[in-house]
Amino acid sequence: MRANLSATTPGFHALPVDRSFSLLASSDAGLSGAEARIRLARHGANVIRVAKPTPAWRILVQQFRGVVVLLLAVAAVFSLLAGDALDAAAITVVLLINTVLGFTTEYRARQAMHALLALEAPQATVLRDGALVEVAARDIVPGDVIEIEAGHAVPADARVFRADDLRINEAALTGESAPSIKSAEPVLTEAGLPDRSSMVYAGTIAAAGSGRALVTATGMKTQVGHIGELVSGVDPSRTPLEHRLDALGKRLAWLALLAGAVVAGLGLVQGVPTDIVVQTAIALAIAAVPEGLPAVATIALAVGVRRMARRNALVRRLPSVETLGAVGVVCSDKTGTLTAGEMTLTAFWLNGIEIEVTGSGYGTAGGFLHDGRDLSTGEFACLDVALRAGALANRAGLASNNEVMRVHGDATEAAFLVAAFKAGITRETLITQRPEVGHIPFSSDRMWMATFHRATDERIEAQMKGAADRMLDFCDRVATIDGETALDDTWHKRILEQNRIIAARGLRVLGLARGVVAEPDEGALHHLVFLGLAALIDPPAIGVQATIRTLHEAGIRTVMITGDQQPTALAVARELGIIGNDEQGLDGRQLTAFDAAERNEQIPKARVFSRVSPEQKLQIIEAFQESGDIVAMLGDGVNDAAALKKADIGVAMGIRGTDVAREVAGIVLRDDRFSTIEAAVEQGRIIYDNIRKFVFYLFSCNLAEVLLLVGAGLVGLPVPLTPLQILWLNIVTDTFPALALAFEPAESDVMKRSPRDPSRAILTAAFLRAVGFYGVLMAGSAGAALVLAGDDPARGRTIAFMTLALAQAFHLGNARSMGHVLRPARAFANRFAIGAVALVIGLQLLAVYLPPLAAILDTVPLDGRDWIIILPLSILVGVIGQSIRLLKET
Repeated sequence: MRANLSATTPGFHALPVDRSFSLLASSDAGLSGAEARIRLARHGANVIRVAKPTPAWRILVQQFRGVVVLLLAVAAVFSLLAGDALDAAAITVVLLINTVLGFTTEYRARQAMHALLALEAPQATVLRDGALVEVAARDIVPGDVIEIEAGHAVPADARVFRADDLRINEAALTGESAPSIKSAEPVLTEAGLPDRSSMVYAGTIAAAGSGRALVTATGMKTQVGHIGELVSGVDPSRTPLEHRLDALGKRLAWLALLAGAVVAGLGLVQGVPTDIVVQTAIALAIAAVPEGLPAVATIALAVGVRRMARRNALVRRLPSVETLGAVGVVCSDKTGTLTAGEMTLTAFWLNGIEIEVTGSGYGTAGGFLHDGRDLSTGEFACLDVALRAGALANRAGLASNNEVMRVHGDATEAAFLVAAFKAGITRETLITQRPEVGHIPFSSDRMWMATFHRATDERIEAQMKGAADRMLDFCDRVATIDGETALDDTWHKRILEQNRIIAARGLRVLGLARGVVAEPDEGALHHLVFLGLAALIDPPAIGVQATIRTLHEAGIRTVMITGDQQPTALAVARELGIIGNDEQGLDGRQLTAFDAAERNEQIPKARVFSRVSPEQKLQIIEAFQESGDIVAMLGDGVNDAAALKKADIGVAMGIRGTDVAREVAGIVLRDDRFSTIEAAVEQGRIIYDNIRKFVFYLFSCNLAEVLLLVGAGLVGLPVPLTPLQILWLNIVTDTFPALALAFEPAESDVMKRSPRDPSRAILTAAFLRAVGFYGVLMAGSAGAALVLAGDDPARGRTIAFMTLALAQAFHLGNARSMGHVLRPARAFANRFAIGAVALVIGLQLLAVYLPPLAAILDTVPLDGRDWIIILPLSILVGVIGQSIRLLKET
């Protein structure tokens, strides 16, 4: 037998069962073992193909891509060719340190596809040769018939042909908060994934019931496999920081070449010997390149990683830390991210009486309110009856775990059990008093379920729960606060109108009924009493509303992307403050109707997207990126994986998140709290601020060295610094203060600013003016010290060397903040900065007074007269800088 499939075959979800069997050359008795083996050879194993991980050698090579690193390598080669082995060795050590730092932080599993293997069921129950047998899931083939039971994973995509109260938890694949009810009836061809009630999909879990299904796709042809291909096809973009540092490096390259050419030209014109010209050119190249920049940038990011880890945000890729600081749009899945992922019964409408149920999720804390007043136990008999009906007409289970219940089965049914528990009612106790003698399961056709119980007087009681409009057909009375009354047309219309009002608020509504029946059978269900309506919702997660407000103040838009129904998505979005009462969203059908240009135009205007597929999530991310935004994506499901990878920064939930989501994400939230993203964004902004601070510090210091060398050459002074002295300044006296800037605390307005323009370079005009001003000031101080030192070249170089080093140390205060740092609270806020200044002073003293080090650096001891020159000139940059800041604030 061969399956009769073609490119024009419609989706199996829209085909009748018999047509599906015919196309797959199978039957409800399954395949024979021989036929299964033939098909296995034809279709291949039911496994997800995994992309090869990035090899270690490639990660190592990538550490040498930066222009700054290449400049250092060139400087090392020139030093070696010029015979300065010590300089070459020192630069090489710096290169090795940077390479090791980068490699160790990047060497981690980049194999997003590997996580898909966790979704594969190891074993499956299939019909082979007419009998149910256990086989390895990898051996399942199209045409097989699989048995599905509650709690088991679905091993392949399959067309349902028998369903007994079968409900599948598809949240990881579709984003739906409630389990999907399955039936054998075909659905519309254009139905989206969440609406395909006739299909089950690999990687999902049976929440309740049982059923049988015809396997239609295996391996990479399943929906999970399709998502895997989407993930593989997404190339993660480079972070804004990586782009900026590359642009910075290119400017440095031109600066180094220009400075070297100018000084070499001056030397040749003045008749300076060639070896001196080469030595000076190398010195300038070293001076122009901030050797510590790659290491300091890496360490600054590592500091941010540590801070974020303390706040439950784990970083998987180092440059991702800074990206959060540039984010302008936070796209988030709804279920389990913006919401708790736990259905909660929030209110009862008991035929005219509204009762609020307090508490959230599966927590046992909470009670009942009427008109804002706490209800005592048993105060309203109609409430007690409704709670008992919801607990008895139920197939879920609860297990106590301190103050939170562990749930078994359907989340909606569990919500009824939790509500009853708050009133001291448990299903176990009720079943002891009224043993169950029959059960009619929920189905998509009935839209209700019922259980039958034997009362103490031997009568049979029916308890029902389901869609109100269907249940009213079985009722002829209505329960009220005073007892019961006839269910006339007025009551009928009133109940249905109240059902509509509650549903319009995005709540799930279920009706409750009970009554005495003749026997435990569907045909005996009549003359029941309608008890009222129950409203349920997956509530907002703790802290989400406050976080959205904070993000809004920071100029960041929060966007909800969900597979849930539009009314539910809009209701939750309005409650959270994502949109206003008059704003609407877009759903998957509208996105499908748009062409590429319309998508890029319409998507950035919306804040809520419902009923979307994994491909459409990708399109949403791409549209926001096309509009110029840096996009963060939060998600936890398989259906989020491609969007998480495509976003500028993917953020996955660590507890609820699937392995797939965690592996593709740059950041994992260990506590699953949306509010943690606020801390992560704040930390990202702090990191970027601190990167700008140490870039400003390093550049102004390096510019001072270049200007000092160029200025000395222009006026005919001897070379004021040797190449090794410059390398000492760049590696020792520059780098330690720059590292201290990585620990600077947040500026007061860090979460009050709008996101920075992602196209804006680090070296803005204002930034360059400040760098130039302080570079000239430090170079002028060192040049003045050189002139005042007299005619002894060795003594003059040592004084200039010491003056420039201390000026750079005192310049650290100017780099620490845009304001002054003279207040004690601000001055001592970063103890590392104080320590760095002390360390620089100590190292400089060793460089002059420790004979072995002085010999290497070509310095001479200084006396009291020399310090009279050095101290005033070195302090000058700090005094002027802080004075300017004070004047600006007054």
